[in-house]
Amino acid sequence: MCSPISEIEKLFESSRNATGINFDKYEEIPVEVVPTMEKLEVVAMESFTAATELAGPVMDNINRAGYDKPTPVQKHALPILCKGYDIMACAQTGSGKTAAFLLPMISTIINAPVPPGQGNGRASWPRGLILAPTRELVQQIFDEARKFTYKTGLACAVAYGGGENMRDQLREVERGVDLMCAAPGRLVDFIERGKVKLSEIKFLTLDEADRMLDMGFEPQIRQIVQGGGPDSMPDNMARQTLLFSATFPREVQRLAEDFLKRDFATLTVGRVGAATDTIVQKVLYARDSSEKRGMLVDVLLSQGVEGQRVLVFVATKREADMLEEFLYHERFPATSIHGDRTQSEREQALKSFRAGREKVLVATDVCARGIDIPDVAMVVNYDMPSSIDDYVHRIGRTGRAGNDGNATSFITPKDAKIAKDLEKILVDAHQEVPDFLDGLARSGGGFMGRGQPFVGHYRSVE
Repeated sequence: MCSPISEIEKLFESSRNATGINFDKYEEIPVEVVPTMEKLEVVAMESFTAATELAGPVMDNINRAGYDKPTPVQKHALPILCKGYDIMACAQTGSGKTAAFLLPMISTIINAPVPPGQGNGRASWPRGLILAPTRELVQQIFDEARKFTYKTGLACAVAYGGGENMRDQLREVERGVDLMCAAPGRLVDFIERGKVKLSEIKFLTLDEADRMLDMGFEPQIRQIVQGGGPDSMPDNMARQTLLFSATFPREVQRLAEDFLKRDFATLTVGRVGAATDTIVQKVLYARDSSEKRGMLVDVLLSQGVEGQRVLVFVATKREADMLEEFLYHERFPATSIHGDRTQSEREQALKSFRAGREKVLVATDVCARGIDIPDVAMVVNYDMPSSIDDYVHRIGRTGRAGNDGNATSFITPKDAKIAKDLEKILVDAHQEVPDFLDGLARSGGGFMGRGQPFVGHYRSVE
């Protein structure tokens, strides 16, 4: 069930106190809807006060959260989803996509003539299901779901791995759940235990669909969606399906073909800062890994971020632990997060970083996507990622919601394969391209990232 009122009120307070969205920057973002809004017979939502399709209790929670003007993805996705269309949306980091898929989902469930909290004390029949790739993102979506289901009579639950919290998760599921936020692996476990029945699903959302495919979740996703049997999920004609992805690789397009209705909409929202100076990107050359530690200290002391939140990305769990210890001895308040940490340790590290008790968070790519940490002054790519998509996601942890941010990356000769793609990103964003990067690009060749705007065929409503 949902949390005590005091905890929910903290969620609302966090929303009201978050750094404001720079809507001047947001107005510059290109948005493409296919088919057009006119053909879909919907109108973009210019303000939340005009959102007559949303249920009254949901509007009350929007007001409690202090939301007024929708972001571009909310402005276009909400009317499309409230009209009942399936959607494949490319919404980059920091764009407000969680509310974009939660608000219409919760409103429709509230207005459905079905009692809330469907369960029999042993299992649940949820009506809304959101799948996401990491524990942290699942928990973040769950918190937003609790916020927007406040005083609606709906129950929400969470399911993700980590071991120590499985009993609590099962207990909540057994009480009866309307809305479930889950990682694919743990959800499959709950289904096989007979604790979650999917026969009443009306909404299916896949958040960060491209990342889930990268992490090898496709067999589990297909098992969840196409499982078969009396308790299986209704087919795509009997439910509404929402795919949200930062990029549209071919694998995500294939999921769209298999999971969405024939007549679906595609929504592409450009990343804030993609063609502006919102995120100042700097690339520094390191001859080898041994130089990086001194360079990191110099960056933390010299680029105007001392005392502010800095997120440092590394390639391995071992490096995360070692770098945290190094920074501690250099008197930087630091913590770290990676896949070998227990869930409670991961949650505590994020909580401490968000609260500003630790100013530096050293992380593997568990923090690269979806995680919303306000007021990150800088992202440092201590180790470069293997793909340009991951680079874009990492630097998107700063400069969120149209505000300014900084990203500094250390590149070595071993990173030559990504140099060409990185050079293109810098040119497109009107950033300085150092001479050595061009040399690395020539030697490394580059492979171009998978992430491209959706250019494949779509099936029109016409």
